[in-house]
Amino acid sequence: MEVEVHKVPLGEVQGLRELFLRENSFQFVHDKCHGAGWADTYLFSIENETVGYGSVWGKDDRKDRDTIFEFYLQEPFRKYAALVFPEFRIVSGTPFIECQTNDRGLADMVFAYARNIYAEAILFEDAFQTDFTIPDTSFRKNVDGEYVLEHAGQIVASGGYVKNYNFPYIDMYYEVKEDHRRKGYGSLFTQELKREAYRLKRVPAARCNVRNNASKGTLQKAGMRVCGHLLYGELGG
Repeated sequence: MEVEVHKVPLGEVQGLRELFLRENSFQFVHDKCHGAGWADTYLFSIENETVGYGSVWGKDDRKDRDTIFEFYLQEPFRKYAALVFPEFRIVSGTPFIECQTNDRGLADMVFAYARNIYAEAILFEDAFQTDFTIPDTSFRKNVDGEYVLEHAGQIVASGGYVKNYNFPYIDMYYEVKEDHRRKGYGSLFTQELKREAYRLKRVPAARCNVRNNASKGTLQKAGMRVCGHLLYGELGG
């Protein structure tokens, strides 16, 4: 069975990427890479029939192309993953792989072909709404476009959104000033960011380092739940 992998312009795999995102229906962390020109794309074929695509980018330096982060096969051809993925790795010359564990197709390849696997980040999705209030505290957007939480006339937290993810998902971020932590401001601020995201017709999502227990607890208290992890691994020879 002849497997071919060719580097192609993004436009040649756009239809396949749309199928990938539609099928998985979750926030895809590195979606922005394509529009920013930080990724290369490859088209897969078996016996001259298109079966899927893959993408690589730079793990530590955006100019590099050393990490596989997308691998998608259309449903009838997924049984050939063990033929296509090794060829993709050889042609792309990538020594590393990363994936979201909620991307089951690529996660299978991580555990089948990678070593020294570790988790860097926890991924969160919205699970339920909360109704926190703190007296004399308000949420607003400032003149610079950033959102702030103000208590008794003093800004105690700030944050906003990063549009790295595929539409309609949006990545929330926040920071509570050090002397105002552990007072409930983080969860209140996240709650209000969630509400604002829906008002903007976006779906709130978030992530944090696997060792950041404080941030994890804040997000979960505000109604977010763990939906996956971001994994890294080394590809063997």
